[in-house]
Amino acid sequence: MKRKNLGKLGEELATKELRKNEYKILERNFSSKFGEVDIIAQEGDFLVFVEVKTRWSKKFGLPEEAITPWKIKRIIKTSQYYKMLHPEFAEAMRIDAVAVEFSPSGEVGEIRIIKNITG
Repeated sequence: MKRKNLGKLGEELATKELRKNEYKILERNFSSKFGEVDIIAQEGDFLVFVEVKTRWSKKFGLPEEAITPWKIKRIIKTSQYYKMLHPEFAEAMRIDAVAVEFSPSGEVGEIRIIKNITG
């Protein structure tokens, strides 16, 4: 499967998992001059910016290990810009990640929601 298709499939699965865990999906693939956020959602009082990482194997580590400090900085800048455009949302914001792993046979192995990846 091509990388772009894998990412798209991962985002679809992540969206379903987030909804199952009572996240309200507000936007997908929000893009600005500061960067891109895969999913923007609301969970309780939090406006949540979600980075999705999908992997076919653990050869290069866990999916969430691919979220670099540089990527987190871009998400923070993009989230601040989004908040400026949408002041109606609560002040509380956080960055979560969804790690999607497939088994070697191509089946969905595991989907993990990792809350507050910035600490």
